[in-house]
Amino acid sequence: MHTMNATNEPNRPTERPRDQRRGQAERDRHADVKLDAGQLIYPVFVLEGGNERRPVASMPGVDQVSPDVAVQMIQTLAQRGLRRFMLFGVIDPAKKDATGSEALNPDNPVHQTLRRGRDAGLDVEMHADLCFCEYTDHGHCGVLHDDADVTVDNDATLDLLGEQAVALAESGADYVDPSGVMDGMVGAVRQALNQHGHNAVRILSYTVKYASAYYGPFRDAGGGAPKFGDRRGYQMDYRRSDEWRTELALDIAEGADGVMVKPAASSLDIIRRVRDHTPGNMPVAAYHVSGEYSTLHAAAERGWVDLRAAAVETTTAIRRAGADWVVTYFAPQLLDWAS
Repeated sequence: MHTMNATNEPNRPTERPRDQRRGQAERDRHADVKLDAGQLIYPVFVLEGGNERRPVASMPGVDQVSPDVAVQMIQTLAQRGLRRFMLFGVIDPAKKDATGSEALNPDNPVHQTLRRGRDAGLDVEMHADLCFCEYTDHGHCGVLHDDADVTVDNDATLDLLGEQAVALAESGADYVDPSGVMDGMVGAVRQALNQHGHNAVRILSYTVKYASAYYGPFRDAGGGAPKFGDRRGYQMDYRRSDEWRTELALDIAEGADGVMVKPAASSLDIIRRVRDHTPGNMPVAAYHVSGEYSTLHAAAERGWVDLRAAAVETTTAIRRAGADWVVTYFAPQLLDWAS
């Protein structure tokens, strides 16, 4: 029941919700979730060679680039305010083998980019993907197991992940980002890094990584599609709503410096839960993956959505759900679009 004033009119709040939506300046004043460059991580696909730039057909605006071009691109984006970059290797199929040994080659494209970036004095945070799917001839995330239902030999892969992490640290990575969803991967990587004096190198773990239909374009970009089967035997089942608890507890206990949820746009509820159960000083990242990116582009090309508006809205929703960092292929455009 409304109370009445001396003029027999209902008392009204001094500012109604509708008043907060009147005019762009008023809407901006009340917005409590905003985007800035410090919240974005830009994935970069690095291939062999020099002065190379190859468009990824299924990801408009995304290129595979050689190390020299990658460093120039990172330098340009850093001058515009982007501070975090995540490197993925694109390897000649002739160099791939069953154990992904090219991942340990100090002259592969990722290592070259890290060293060139450090030599150029780039003041940015360099992340390196830590997985073997881009380097194995079978396209799975580690050493194969004799049991076809298991697919990947978890424990044998842990040793190799430790070696790969140390090699990336020695080339200049600030973060290594284990993405293969192996049990015990964070602990194995942390132990290997510490044993080799790389205590300061941090670990951003793909803590919650669902087996998803939205990874297709990425496999074109990174050249890491499985040659047989799929990854449902080791990636998480999106039909399980509480499995994140176990994965998060294990990664924190094993020494992760940050955790990630992937894919982002279809996991907003999980991002919120992970943020609520993660120590406040530990960043939570969310990966707006290739299929989510390409879907927006495809709809925009047909005139069904406005690309800029949809990209900003989606990225804001990921931040609103609780992500401190958003890994996104839209990062360069968002430097302008989100301003």
